[in-house]
Amino acid sequence: MDAKHITNKERMAIPRQPMPAQDPNVRNRNFKEVNLGYTPELAMQEALRCIQCKDPVCIQGCPVNIKIDEFIQLVAEGDFLGAARKVKEDNVLPAVCGRVCPQEDQCEKACIIGKKHQPVAIGNLERFVADWEREHGEPEMPEVKPPTGRKVAVIGSGPAGLSCANDLIRQGHEVVVFEALHELGGVLMYGVPEFRLPKEIVRQEIEGLKQMGVRFQTDVVVGRSVTIDELIEDEGFNAVFIGVGAGLPWFMGIPGENLVGVLAANEFLTRVNLMKAYDFPEGSDTPVFDCRGKNVAVFGGGNTAMDAVRTAKRLGAEHAYIIYRRSEAEMPARAEEIHHAKEEGIEFLLLMNPLEFLGDDKHWLTGVKCIKMELGEPDDSGRRRPVPIEGSEFTLPLDMAIISIGNGSNPLIKQTTPDIEVSRRETIVVDVNTMATSKENVYAGGDIVTGGATVILAMGAGRTAAKAINEKLMGTAASHDEW
Repeated sequence: MDAKHITNKERMAIPRQPMPAQDPNVRNRNFKEVNLGYTPELAMQEALRCIQCKDPVCIQGCPVNIKIDEFIQLVAEGDFLGAARKVKEDNVLPAVCGRVCPQEDQCEKACIIGKKHQPVAIGNLERFVADWEREHGEPEMPEVKPPTGRKVAVIGSGPAGLSCANDLIRQGHEVVVFEALHELGGVLMYGVPEFRLPKEIVRQEIEGLKQMGVRFQTDVVVGRSVTIDELIEDEGFNAVFIGVGAGLPWFMGIPGENLVGVLAANEFLTRVNLMKAYDFPEGSDTPVFDCRGKNVAVFGGGNTAMDAVRTAKRLGAEHAYIIYRRSEAEMPARAEEIHHAKEEGIEFLLLMNPLEFLGDDKHWLTGVKCIKMELGEPDDSGRRRPVPIEGSEFTLPLDMAIISIGNGSNPLIKQTTPDIEVSRRETIVVDVNTMATSKENVYAGGDIVTGGATVILAMGAGRTAAKAINEKLMGTAASHDEW
């Protein structure tokens, strides 16, 4: 069909184009990417489904306000490079966001087509154009303004930090990003498995920032290697942005959590994702718990829990369980991740709550004692509260337990910078309009402010902070067109 002469009725008659994927019984034994991406034909067909609303509310559903209607129109016309560059006007990590953002709860949720039909696959199209540019076109560097003489420190190279650094370097400021680990990318590198987000894609997106002039320093733990006060007073930074995420794992506080074989999802995924523990000892110096032929359970129902249990399956677990105290309807994980997990043979034990981990005389995990639950009235989260069923206790044999019930904030910033106000949850308190903290010229955004959230929300916070930092450093309000 001709993109310029198709009626809205014809557009809405086109079904949503499914994303090609690896066979579940093949992919659950490898770490290659699950989703294979659209072909040009599929992408153009999907783009034709967009009715080009006069008031594209999907843009309001995007935390970084990508010009969704414009980039999709370019896809429909076959201008894939133009579409990629249109996306990158607002999103520095399109290949990442196209893969891991919950579009179904953001831009696609607002899609007008979605009121009667399936919404336009905005995320799939974003991924397609980003991949097309990487594979077929010379990456186009955005304009960088002349040097301002101002210098900004960005702490953390995750989504919030990278987004903030991108906007600030384009305004002509000197930007240095400090990363605690040995490789850049933050949670994109250590938290998201290779089969969902290939690490080479993250490295290439970061390379674009380097080419623009952003400097990166790894193995710098702010709060230990250097403090925020030292960055400002000794190193001469005019402003600091804190985007360190929320990487302190929570545990359940039940007996037996200190047994060998019980660990946090953060540690498990970091070993596998960042340090390639799945390739030990041939290609990696970092071992991981041997899952081959074992019973592995992940406790939790979010995306991290899905990542961990699907990783355990790929490492050879005979039984890879999700144990969750509510029903599937209350699970915070993306529907796509739950669907993929089921296809790959993950066993869901729902409405069950762990009471105690059991071990042998050498303190190795042997099982978990659980109780069955039923759903009662909604709690503060709006989800129905799980209530124990008396007399329903049972024991499940286990070799490994992975705790994935959420993360808190690393206390280093608070300990070494006491004049930064934090909440009762230990997250940094900010002015949501500017992301400014209680400390002069210090800003923060991402999970360190909100608690565990999404990549795109963290990026939106980074952009908000960058705009406020620029205005403060230049003593003027930047116009909307500059952002």
